Amino acid sequence: MLAVKEMHKNFGDVHALNGVSIEFLRGETTVILGTSGSGKSTLLRCLNLLETPSSGQLCAGESTLTFPGKPSRRDKSAVRSHSAMVFQDFQLFPHLTLLGNVTLGPVLAKGIKKKDAEAYGRELLGKVGLAERADTFPYQLSGGQRQRVAIARALAMNPEYLLCDEPTSALDPELGAEVRRVLTDLAREGATLVVVTHDMNFARNVADRVVFLADGTVQFDGTPQLFFSAPTKRIASFLDVFDG
Repeated sequence: MLAVKEMHKNFGDVHALNGVSIEFLRGETTVILGTSGSGKSTLLRCLNLLETPSSGQLCAGESTLTFPGKPSRRDKSAVRSHSAMVFQDFQLFPHLTLLGNVTLGPVLAKGIKKKDAEAYGRELLGKVGLAERADTFPYQLSGGQRQRVAIARALAMNPEYLLCDEPTSALDPELGAEVRRVLTDLAREGATLVVVTHDMNFARNVADRVVFLADGTVQFDGTPQLFFSAPTKRIASFLDVFDG
């Protein structure tokens, strides 16, 4: 289980999240949509405790944390054991090969033997179409390839939930399509994805569920079919930007 209940997050006078309650279901692809500043990325970062909520609850597996309060290192570790994050700016280690990037987490955080981690790492690089590039370095790749490595690195931790923060926003359309294909394949294989994106095609064609945020609140939580029928004026206004 991964869920937030009545979650608030303040940055000074800015109320980024305002009483958000969502439960993310295993095996589902949830796409989080909204305008810039609506709270999408803040919500995703709170799910992994990269940001500490101002109030409310976070449930991850058997851990339930109540805020306000500063989570301990053990709390963070317990929450993060259920998920892995893919960032829009990749955040690969430039001094490590692709295989080194993918295997570092399992070896250091999970104590997996290097030989076993490397075998699994090569398998994952093959899954994202980069099996032949295992011994190259991030600077030798395109942006789309680096993002695919970032996805492989996240998958190496065997997360129950893969959290993706605008994974294609820094890429041109062709490179973004590479990443979209990988995420689509993962979704069809039954992985649990929570994706913040502005990619309406991905939301329409791949998502099981759309959550629409505006002003830090959940203003829609339902199927893509219903969302794209523009059931409210606010959603219609949002979709008009992309249709135009």
